[in-house]
Parts: sequence; structure tokens; C-alpha cells
Amino acid sequence: MRFKTIVAILQNEQDAERVLECAIPLADRFQSHLIGIHAEALPVPYTSATGFPDTEFLQVSADMNKERAEKLRVVFLRHVEDSDLSFEWRSLESFSGDSALTGIPTVRTADLIIAAQRESGGDPSADVDTLVYDAGRPVLVVPHSGPLVTSFKHVLLAWNGSKEAARAAFDALPFIIEAEKTDIVVIDPPDTLDEAPEASGAEIAAALSRHGATVSVSVLQSGGHS
Repeated sequence: MRFKTIVAILQNEQDAERVLECAIPLADRFQSHLIGIHAEALPVPYTSATGFPDTEFLQVSADMNKERAEKLRVVFLRHVEDSDLSFEWRSLESFSGDSALTGIPTVRTADLIIAAQRESGGDPSADVDTLVYDAGRPVLVVPHSGPLVTSFKHVLLAWNGSKEAARAAFDALPFIIEAEKTDIVVIDPPDTLDEAPEASGAEIAAALSRHGATVSVSVLQSGGHS
């Protein structure tokens, strides 16, 4: 199982460098088609003192947006043109100018979305929360600092039997299959007549094992701590 279509959300130049440093090795390893997305806000019309639209302001805003979008396109192409990847660039416009919000129709057809973690200060990053809750596809969030990891040797899967946990597990299946080890952690499982605490997580472990994953299950008690 592979991620055949990967979308990289590029909101600004700082995000773009780190997102592409993560996206390109993954796309190369999974032989994926890589789509770069950037959005700019549509210029908001203002009226002059005479009551007419300020066309000069609109033109200046449009030119600035076009310049930013072109810079991001150049960054994207600089990273991918020397690779053997299949790729494309999509420059979009919307009222919000947020690359995540504007790119929702595109990312819903992807196998994996890669976006930068939001950072306080500096240029605004894409709305990652919207991607996680509204895209309907798995999102890999690249931290704004620290070393970048593109090969996941040890995967930790939190499991409580919910639909959210099930979706997360199978969305991450390509990473889980590649990993040397996947630990399934169950915290405070229900102790019922049908299933003892030690058995919680056994079914998802068996399902992942059938895909060739190396898995183990750990049952932990929180002791009332959150």
C-alpha cells in the first residue's frame, strides 16, 4: 500500500522549505504524484474619497499577490525539477487566501496531505486544524523547528476502539507497514465480560499484522491522571 498522490500545502516561503524537505523524500519513496498548492487572497475593493473604487490599490494588491505566488512556485520547482517525480503546481485565489481552506477540494482526492505546523509570530501558516477536521484525508504535520523525519522506524498508535482511532490506524498504514515496530497503546480499557483489559487492542493488532506490520500491544492504567 502506497501514498500515490501527495499534496504539499505551501502558505509562505518559510513553510515551503520544511514542507518540501519532508514531502519530496516521501513522494520519491512511494513513487507518488506530488501537488504543490498555494493560495492568495482576492484583493478587497476600497472606495476613494470621491466614492469610486480605488483601482490603483486593487492593482497594487493584485501585483503583490502575484509576486508572492510566483516566489512560492519558484521554490516548489527548484526543489522538484531535479527529481524524477511526477508533479504539478496549483496557484489558487480565494477570499481567505488560506492555502489549506482554498485547497480543500483538491486535498480530498489525495492519499496524504503535508502541511506546516502553525507558529506564533512571523508569516501566518495554513489552517492545519481545518485540514484535520474537514479534509477527510490523513494529514502529516511538519514541525516548525527541529530535525525533519521522513522515515518512521517506530510508530506509536493510541487505540480506544473508536472510529477516529480506526481511521487514524488505517490512514497511517503505509507508515506502519514500513516501520520496524508499531506499539499499540491502550489506556484504561473497559473491563467487561466480553473483553478483558489485556485483550484490548488485540483485534487491531491482528488486522495490522495481516498487512505485514510488526506490532505489540501495551495496556496502561492512567490512575486518574489525564
